[in-house]
Amino acid sequence: MSKSLISRRPRIGRGSSAVPSSGERQLSALQRLGWKPFFQQQLSLAELSDCEPVRVMAVHRSQLEIAGEQGERSLALVPALASEDIEQRPTVGDWLLVERAGGKFVRRLERSSLFRRMAPGARQLQLIAANVDSVLIVSSCNQDFNLSRIERYLTLVREAGCRPYLVLTKADLCADTSPYIEPLEPYRDLPVALVNGLDPDSAAQLRQWCLPGETIALLGSSGVGKSTLLNSLSGNQLAATAAIREDDSKGRHTTRHRALYPLADGGLLLDSPGMRELGLANVEAGLAATFDEIGVLASQCRFSDCRHESEPGCAVRGAIDAGDLDERRLRNWRKLEREVERNNRTLAEQRAGERALGQFYRDVQSHARERKQRGE
Repeated sequence: MSKSLISRRPRIGRGSSAVPSSGERQLSALQRLGWKPFFQQQLSLAELSDCEPVRVMAVHRSQLEIAGEQGERSLALVPALASEDIEQRPTVGDWLLVERAGGKFVRRLERSSLFRRMAPGARQLQLIAANVDSVLIVSSCNQDFNLSRIERYLTLVREAGCRPYLVLTKADLCADTSPYIEPLEPYRDLPVALVNGLDPDSAAQLRQWCLPGETIALLGSSGVGKSTLLNSLSGNQLAATAAIREDDSKGRHTTRHRALYPLADGGLLLDSPGMRELGLANVEAGLAATFDEIGVLASQCRFSDCRHESEPGCAVRGAIDAGDLDERRLRNWRKLEREVERNNRTLAEQRAGERALGQFYRDVQSHARERKQRGE
């Protein structure tokens, strides 16, 4: 989201103009930002006295927007925050410690969850958000609806250990929603809501998933109505919206940067740019959880190395033939499994190359010091 739009976000902490609800009054300023015992327990006695915990609300090229007990402010991206290791860099949702006197960065707290993807066109990971509790996977009752894409999001969410929910928007524009509901029958543990994002009363049903003191992320493609939902749930025009193209139901990016926004009940909502390309890496547990029934069936195959193609005694093929398993689901599982393996190899090769290059630099520096000591 552009800086001009971020500046319109209701301020948190001292000087906040927003009137808190009854649920919000029961929370401290830090709790409204998502502060939990998990983070409190990481602080030493000295840090409790000398440091202030702050939440990263947005990340820009040269600075972070942070919020804490003293309200919102900016923090320059000093070298201590710009680690060479991408996963150590601050991302939206991170908790940082800064000195109470002077505001100098001290350290980043351990994360309770981390969303990441393979950066499009790159051979490295890209951080999406940290310390998220629940995720609203947003799709639309139109051509955007895609089960394979939903499974991709579910894999990411379950790998992070967050609670997933599915929100189908634009239900008011669809005469018959059964083509979108019936395919979801196999996902019995996935809560689903049909909403009209423009109608605050319709979007209000999502508040049961947006609990006070928790951080909720909106994930979905461009044009599915994430920013519209953000506006309806917050009760404010926080994000710009744009119409979708009628020929393919695709939309333009109205959100340009990931940022956290406060909800009236004391939670935080993460709006992120639409991500049609969501490369997966290091998500083996999330993949297994998303396709758990295939794993159960595979354990019943006659051969332990069964490829689930034409082998005799294949329990997976048997389930497909009996109509108990959708072959599309098997194909998507195979596709994602291959992608994860490929991306994992890419990352491993990159890390090995970086280690080798680092060792080369250290050897050169050591040789230079030895020559200097010898007076050469």
